[in-house]
Amino acid sequence: MFPIRDHNPSERTPHVTYGLIVLNLALFLLTMPWAGGQVGLWDRLALYPVAITHGAWLWGLVTHMFLHAGIMHIAGNMLFLWVFGDNLEDQMGPLGFLGFYLACGLAAAAGQIAADPGSGVPMVGASGAIAGVMGGYLLMFPRARVDVIAIIIVIIRRFTIPAWVLLLAWFGIQLVSGAIGTEDGVAYVAHAGGFLAGIVLALPLFLRRGGPAFWRRTHGRPPHAALEFPPSRIPQVRR
Repeated sequence: MFPIRDHNPSERTPHVTYGLIVLNLALFLLTMPWAGGQVGLWDRLALYPVAITHGAWLWGLVTHMFLHAGIMHIAGNMLFLWVFGDNLEDQMGPLGFLGFYLACGLAAAAGQIAADPGSGVPMVGASGAIAGVMGGYLLMFPRARVDVIAIIIVIIRRFTIPAWVLLLAWFGIQLVSGAIGTEDGVAYVAHAGGFLAGIVLALPLFLRRGGPAFWRRTHGRPPHAALEFPPSRIPQVRR
């Protein structure tokens, strides 16, 4: 199950969100050997917890956010950033959103390093920073309507759910997978840490907007009119 869009695209062009997507795609092509990229650059820019704890290769704290390990990895991350980034950038402003994004990525990295400081396994991906975007979105727009595609073996269905259902379900999966120690190469601790950091870092903005009064004013959705999308070819699940 994954989101394909929300019903309230931002009022302004989300230049930072688009720029982050372009930068991630560019570095992906620069580091993938099948695209003529340099694997050595990927190795050099990844985050190694054991190196950070010894004060080496500190640039990896930032550069790892723009590297990915495969097509599905970057496709999933960029999809989530595209769906949830624009409205948050609309509220924070371009520079505020960029600072928020990077801070969430750093918090996610800190969580992963704290969980396994002696690890020499490289950590890459924008997932921690994007998890922060998801956490901020949950705080600001819990009742935003999100279109989701569910794939069950060969059956594909589209349905609309409130953002809080999708985001809390995603967060729960990260917690459970991290707690049971799932060995699939996914940094679940970083995801959970980034998500919580996003909520905390978005809290000042939420309070400036009025806190719960902001929810009452906007009904928990982005504060502008929703769009009506044309019918999709994907069958919709009827309630």
